[in-house]
Amino acid sequence: MPDITYEIKKEIGVLSEASTGWTRQVNMISWNGRDAKLDIRDWAPEREKAGKGMTLTKDEVKKLVELLNEADLD
Repeated sequence: MPDITYEIKKEIGVLSEASTGWTRQVNMISWNGRDAKLDIRDWAPEREKAGKGMTLTKDEVKKLVELLNEADLD
């Protein structure tokens, strides 16, 4: 399995924290040297491990914001 590299280009914020110390974070991350994308995933306390997550392009983020603004989340 090839090595996966990442560089956090911008830390946006923490959505939540588990009792284990893992945090669900939103960041702009470049994976394997590619253009940075919005990334939402769980991270171990010192970022030594990452859980499965989701990456979104800028266009996908804009569409998601639009959909959430229109959604009735109650």
